[in-house]
Amino acid sequence: MADVVTYDSADGIATITINRPEKMNAIDAAVETGLADAWRRFNASQDRVAILAGAGERAFSVGKDLSSDSTPDYRRFVPGYDIAVKKPIIAAVNGWCIGGALTLVMAADLCVAADNARFMYPEAKIGFAGGLIAGLAGRMPHKVAMEVMLLGEELSAERAYQVGFVNKLTPPGETLEAARAYARRLADNAPLVLEMLKGFAGQVVPAGPMERASHALREVEAVMSSDDFREGFASRRENRKPNFTGS
Repeated sequence: MADVVTYDSADGIATITINRPEKMNAIDAAVETGLADAWRRFNASQDRVAILAGAGERAFSVGKDLSSDSTPDYRRFVPGYDIAVKKPIIAAVNGWCIGGALTLVMAADLCVAADNARFMYPEAKIGFAGGLIAGLAGRMPHKVAMEVMLLGEELSAERAYQVGFVNKLTPPGETLEAARAYARRLADNAPLVLEMLKGFAGQVVPAGPMERASHALREVEAVMSSDDFREGFASRRENRKPNFTGS
């Protein structure tokens, strides 16, 4: 069976693809795990920039797989939440981008979209939402973000471009190559400068409450899974002074 998330590396560029075109790249538990693994691989790699795409032309992703009983925990696989990503990410959007998939684009640093792409967040019509989408109000004008979130109606690629959510529009079928053109330029730039500017910009863009909570939980979870955490408990059991190493 083909991987539901693929990772291809060439010339310092990682291409991460949600690979369920027959399901319009819907997100199930396997996709969640695959994306989380891909971001960790990207962090550990020599790749300098990542492109995130969906297989096929019909959809970047339609969000949660409604045939799956699992409830996605988007902070676990959207970059910048549970998994910090300091290197640039480019979203390449074809067709539909629906629901939680919108948070993946929101987390990217740049976005290239086909001119027939369509963005939608229908959760208010369905009766559930995870809350990460609130950060959209920091990535586009407030009233437009509220229109997307509260009305749950379609946002065209052209309007997304006009309000600054998309950097570049392309004809259908040319989106990935346009993203690669951006990626090649980024890969030639100084990595430390890119990391610094991305980090500084992240401190300027307003964060929603779920984003702030996720960042705090990431720090807590790092402590709870550390060697020092295990050493502290071991030292109490063994009635000795702990030997903390900061790891």
